[in-house]
Amino acid sequence: MNLLEKFKAYIKQQHLFQSKDKLLLAVSGGVDSIVLCELCKQAGYDFAIAHCNFQLRGEESERDEKFVRILAEKYKVQIFVEKFDINTIAKQEKKSIEETARNLRYKWFEEIRIENGSKYILTAHHSDDNIETVLMNFFRGTGIKGLHGILPKQSKIVRPLLFANKNELSGFASANNLEFVTDYTNEQNDFTRNYFRNELIPAVKKVFPEADENILKNIARFGEAEQLYNQAIELHKSKLLETKGNEIHIPVLKLQKIKPLVTVIYEIIKDYNFTSHQAEEVITLLQSESGKYIQSTSHRIIKNRKWLIISPNQTAAAQNILFEEKDKQITFEMGSLQIEKLLRPVNYQLSTNNQTAQLDAAEIKFPLLLRKWKQGDYFYPLGMQKKKKLSRFFIDQKLSLTQKEKVWVIENNKKILWVIGMRIDDRFKITDKTKEVLQISFS
Repeated sequence: MNLLEKFKAYIKQQHLFQSKDKLLLAVSGGVDSIVLCELCKQAGYDFAIAHCNFQLRGEESERDEKFVRILAEKYKVQIFVEKFDINTIAKQEKKSIEETARNLRYKWFEEIRIENGSKYILTAHHSDDNIETVLMNFFRGTGIKGLHGILPKQSKIVRPLLFANKNELSGFASANNLEFVTDYTNEQNDFTRNYFRNELIPAVKKVFPEADENILKNIARFGEAEQLYNQAIELHKSKLLETKGNEIHIPVLKLQKIKPLVTVIYEIIKDYNFTSHQAEEVITLLQSESGKYIQSTSHRIIKNRKWLIISPNQTAAAQNILFEEKDKQITFEMGSLQIEKLLRPVNYQLSTNNQTAQLDAAEIKFPLLLRKWKQGDYFYPLGMQKKKKLSRFFIDQKLSLTQKEKVWVIENNKKILWVIGMRIDDRFKITDKTKEVLQISFS
């Protein structure tokens, strides 16, 4: 089977795209992308070309751009070219040239794909690239996910040459008299990938001549192992995670019985911007007292009695809202308050609903202050003649840290008259002498 037949068979086997799909080919001008263009032409696919000029090699970068423009004329296809001042952008973003170029390249390709109405973006990655990627990921410590290598298809990105190695592509180019340009930086070791390509892998092959073939076989095995791994992780998540609003609750006792514990914890917490190192901190948290927590850029993991709670970080500053006697409704971040005054008939029935406060209007002076509770706050809980700090009251109510953070109070002349949704202050309760009721309902 020649390379063209293998190409079409691989596309069909991997379900990469359909013959009628419009394609956008990423073309540098090197042998790999030139072979990709020729294979797509010989196979009869409809394609356009996209070329990035990163201006890293002076006249050679301009030479490559000119070459690709001529190539587009040869194939009579549409071409898109973009110049990037990659050195300046990399410095601004404080990233490597490699990473910056990759991010800019794929972002621009996607913009062009949408603009051009193409179904997929095709790159010329081959099996040698895949071997380099897997070895780099192994040394970076990316875990099993990094060992499946470059995937043939990721969303709109397709790599239809992964079945072939560099020698096969070069042989096809020679047999078909294809011209291409050579990037001299590929022979240098300035970039990580070039070091693996030019130094490390050749050294390994001196000891293990069949290293390439063995690694490719392992890539296939790792891909299948990852599928099993993901199935097991999802099963653990389904048994452990309970969603409550914008929080995730995990029972400590159940989690402690899981094996391997560190791995499962990491797979749970990584979705909330925690690092692999913080998995060990979570294990320490399992033995901590309530209220202890660790933090990522976006979330906290809090120990609350027999639970771990993953909760978004508190970012908004507390509101202070004054409202007057004439105000009938107040809206704030937790919901809204409805306020009304009622004459108290003889047979007036007190509500048992914690979401409604019924207070003696004669004891209240407007304006009232609606705010979040703070450390040091105290009140006289209904039915008690002694004051109690809210922090102590919350312990009695067995509130978690995140529940405490959602507690708001209404204050009257520096006296808390209602801990919203929980308890009114005894000093403002309705008595036999009450003639008018101030009723505040929370929803």
